[in-house]
Amino acid sequence: MKPFYVLAFVFCLFACQPKILPTVTIIDNDNILTLRTDERTPSALLKQAGIILSPNDRILLNGLPIGLDQAIADDLMTLQIRRAIPFTLVTADEEKKLQTTGFTLGEALQEASLWIHARDKIAPRLNSPIRNGMKIEITSPRQLRVNADGKILQIRSPARTVGEALAKAGIPLMGLDYSVPAENELIPSDGQIRVVRVTESVLLGQSSIPFENDFQASAAVPLDQTRIIQPGEAGLTVQRTRIRYEDGTEISRTTEEAKMVRPPKTRTLGYGTKIEVKTATVDGVSIEYWRAVQMYVTSASPCRSDGDRCYSGTASGKTMQKGMVGMRYDWYLSMQGQGLYIPGYGFGSVEDVCNGCVGKPWIDLGFSDNDYEPWHSWVTVYFLTPVPANVIYVLE
Repeated sequence: MKPFYVLAFVFCLFACQPKILPTVTIIDNDNILTLRTDERTPSALLKQAGIILSPNDRILLNGLPIGLDQAIADDLMTLQIRRAIPFTLVTADEEKKLQTTGFTLGEALQEASLWIHARDKIAPRLNSPIRNGMKIEITSPRQLRVNADGKILQIRSPARTVGEALAKAGIPLMGLDYSVPAENELIPSDGQIRVVRVTESVLLGQSSIPFENDFQASAAVPLDQTRIIQPGEAGLTVQRTRIRYEDGTEISRTTEEAKMVRPPKTRTLGYGTKIEVKTATVDGVSIEYWRAVQMYVTSASPCRSDGDRCYSGTASGKTMQKGMVGMRYDWYLSMQGQGLYIPGYGFGSVEDVCNGCVGKPWIDLGFSDNDYEPWHSWVTVYFLTPVPANVIYVLE
């Protein structure tokens, strides 16, 4: 073979071989793509791989940032897509939504051009890895003016809420205390906080409930006497009045409904039905009686009976004279003809009705107009034997 043909064959052997393209690896989160291409800009490579970027996404070449249209000189390359991650930034003044392609909280703040001061408090820490949807809180100390316990306190606090600021300053709210603004509200823009100390006291008022009396007939008790069979007991009610003080000044009183803490217990009284016949000498006169009662005594005569005319008749049909005694109507019906002895007056019998003799044990002594004597006093009246069949055991 001639030398010319040999050289031509060798040249064709190398020139006619297919060209080997560079390898490009693209890492998109968990997706890894490998391309053989002669494209040399990230934008062209991503287009060829069918990858679409969001506005805040970032491209790294072999771990270093690179522009989308920046030419790449290396044949072996790895492109990494850092997708933007949303997070929430909370400060004393606002809460806003941001995105970052940083790997740590510190990188995220740097991307957002937020600078942390030495006294600022940040949570979580700056070297914490960024996670999707995480919340970052930055609190900076603020000058606050707290009016509490009669003093004005100047404090600096990084707290976000009023309650946190008061607790950190050693001015906690206790019991019913409250603050203005409220403890769950954000620190006010003017830094003014007022603490109101609240106390309450309770006054207990007691009232007695009187017991009632229950009367029962008792043959073991002498007539016109009573005896306690079962003692009564007064009941008791308690009423609470709640008094509210704010910073030592009373601002309200609330009285609750009275509650009965002890009900009254009824007293049982036995009134006497035991009749005993007795004798006595009164004004020098010997008498036999079965009842002696203190009674209010007045007197009347035919022309002195408070009527519009003189009237000498009685309910029993007899003529009014000394010895005729009047009683209220219901007593008269049971005691007509009952013999009586009244000291200072003498013997008498129930023969008339006294319409005004009510409200107390009361009798009206009869006289004629010629021997009339005025009576207005309490006297022991003796009821003479024989004992009537129908006895009024209680004279009221």
